[in-house]
Parts: sequence; structure tokens; C-alpha cells
Amino acid sequence: MKIEEVLVLGAGAMGREIALQCAMFGYRTTVYDTNREALANARAIVDLIVPTLAGTYVQDTAAAIKSRIYYTLDLEEAAAGADLISENVPEDPQIKGRALARVHPLAPPHAIFATNSSSLTPSQFAEMTGRPERLLAMHFHKTVWVSNVVDIMPHAGTAPGLADILAGFARSIRQIPIVLREESQGYTFNSLLHAYQSQALSLWTRGLVSFENIDRAWMVAERASHGPFGAMDFMGLDTVYAVTNYWAVAENHALALAAAKKLKTEFVDRGRLGVKSGAGFYSYPDPAFSDPRFLDPSSLGADAPAAS
Repeated sequence: MKIEEVLVLGAGAMGREIALQCAMFGYRTTVYDTNREALANARAIVDLIVPTLAGTYVQDTAAAIKSRIYYTLDLEEAAAGADLISENVPEDPQIKGRALARVHPLAPPHAIFATNSSSLTPSQFAEMTGRPERLLAMHFHKTVWVSNVVDIMPHAGTAPGLADILAGFARSIRQIPIVLREESQGYTFNSLLHAYQSQALSLWTRGLVSFENIDRAWMVAERASHGPFGAMDFMGLDTVYAVTNYWAVAENHALALAAAKKLKTEFVDRGRLGVKSGAGFYSYPDPAFSDPRFLDPSSLGADAPAAS
């Protein structure tokens, strides 16, 4: 099977990056969303990013790259010629299943459904999609052209050979495919990330140490540019909340439930979603952890840079 046209469901941060990555490497790419404002925002951000990558990361001109990306509110039109559908809707199995079920009668029979879920397994909503045998996970990492690793994970009912097709596609858009042999919650990198994030949230929720000092500990020990709470701001605290809450409920984990509630009331409900809203644990575009004084022993104390 040859992939020529890609449909990206969802014009959010990951959807627009995946669409741009596909277009940069020659694929006709359509971005679909139900929200007109989200589509307009995606187009504006892509138009800003393209000139920074054209002629350097890829040799094509900005105009050529942009000519391969289409934005639409019309799902029937978007799905008609798609060979690959990359789903990028909120991290909830019911929402993902319903979104792909809408595409199923509109897309060609050969089209592959690829979920960009960061924690859910395809089998959790495979039957809802209408074509469980054509579904598998293809999970990208932000920023796609920098963190160019993609998890490819079939479920027990995925048709043989689809993982290999997606691995070849991933290589064609300059991604490193990491193919999992069977389903695993958290995939590869996110399994490691989940442990790191969960422990950070646990320390913070229990009130044992401030989030700034948790980040300081990680940044110094690992020589990192940011810590776990800075990383959560980059991911989006609405996403962090959704994933934390989903698994807390599924596993009936009291401390994780408390962490999810704290995230929701102190951040999500107040519109403090991280980098994308200008404020989360830190304020942007100049977060405290980027200030040299954040890790300067002589500055730590009453005048130490802190999050606002």
C-alpha cells in the first residue's frame, strides 16, 4: 500500500505539527477540525513556522510546503482521498472512538487509522471505529521535527503488515519508528515520562516540596534545561490533567486522584494551561527556570526567581 494523502483530525498543537511534517516531505495533507477558530489558528502558526524550516530542515520553499496543506471544516471532503488518518483529539477513549467512527464511512476502505494517543491503547476504542483491523497507534512527540521519534503500536486485531507500512511512512518523513510488538500503556518514552511525572506530582500534592525545588533538583542532577513541571507546562496542563485523572480513576489511586483534582482546580479551571495560554506552573514567554538565578545558590532565598 502506498500512502499519498494524509488527513489530520484535530488542529491543535500536535495536529498542526504532524500536518506540517507530512507536508514538508511531499505529502498532500488535510487538517480537519470542527472549530473554525482552531483551524485559523493552526494555519497562522504553521505559516509562521514554515519559513524557519524551508531551505534548511528541508530544501523545499515555504510556498511549496504551504501549498500541500489544506484546512477544512468539511469532513466528507477531507476524508474522501485519505490513505492515512492521524487522529489528534482529546485523550479520552470515547472521544477518540467517536471521532474515528465518523470518518469510517467517509474514508476509502484501505485507509489506515492511526491514533496519536500518548497513553491510551488502540484496543480501548478499536471496535468503536468501525474498522478495528485498520487501527493502530502512531504516537509523535513534540516538537515533531526536533524530537523525531514515533511509537508505532498495533493491537491484537490489527491487520498484519500495517505496522511495517507505518514504519516506512515514518522514515519517509524523517522520523525514527519505534515499533512495539504488542500493546503497552504509555508506549516507550511516555512509560518513562509517566514515572517521572507521577513522582513529581506526588511530591507536590503531598506538600513535601515546592514545584520549583522539584524542578531545581532535576535540572541540576540531570543537567537539564527544565524540570518535570516545566515539561508539564510544555505538554499542556489540560492534557496532563486528562491523562492523570483517567488513570487515577481507572486504577482507583487516591494520591493520583488528589493530584488530578489539584491540577484541575488550581490550573485548568483558571485557564492556566501552560505555554499555550501564557501561564501554568510558570509564566511565559520568560519562565523563571530559564533565568540563570534559578539555579544560582547565591540567589536562592527571598530574592530567588519564582513562578508567578
